[in-house]
Amino acid sequence: MPRTDVLGEELQRQREVLKRVGATLKAAEIPFALAGGYAVWTRGGPESTHDVDFVLPEDCVDEAVQALLENGMESVAAPEDWLVKVGRDTVVVDLIHRLPTGPVDEGLLVRCTDLPVDSVMMPVMSATDLVVSRMLALSEHACDISPILGSARALREQIDWQLVRQEAKRSPFAQAALGLLDALDIVGGDDA
Repeated sequence: MPRTDVLGEELQRQREVLKRVGATLKAAEIPFALAGGYAVWTRGGPESTHDVDFVLPEDCVDEAVQALLENGMESVAAPEDWLVKVGRDTVVVDLIHRLPTGPVDEGLLVRCTDLPVDSVMMPVMSATDLVVSRMLALSEHACDISPILGSARALREQIDWQLVRQEAKRSPFAQAALGLLDALDIVGGDDA
């Protein structure tokens, strides 16, 4: 089977699992938002080819996992202490309760927007929070700026660049990414 067919099938599986998780969390009235690459995609960026990410407050994680297990998901081991994982078939879903910006809280969730995600309405992280989270995740061991470039370019008009500048001061890696965005004229006009 050609790679494009395999990739297309995997993306379709990811979307189906994404919708299942979003619908399950909504039905259980658990506060959450779509995050990561699929949030960027929902807001107009390129489609994610990796896993599916959601954010939720830490005190809601156990309830969320229980609801998802009851709806056909399986628990997946996660060595990190800032997320838990569930999965179905070959698709892994990260349930993130702590971002590089800090714990997922009501403030972050209030900034989300309800958007249609492949026919299911769900809260989606703001473009600003998505870019800031990606920038603050950069380190000397993980310094791939390309996802930030693609996200920022696609979502540039949705981003509060003054807030991004303020948050970037927390990390020299984030400042370097912002400098590149400036040099490439991705950060526009009066915000520079």
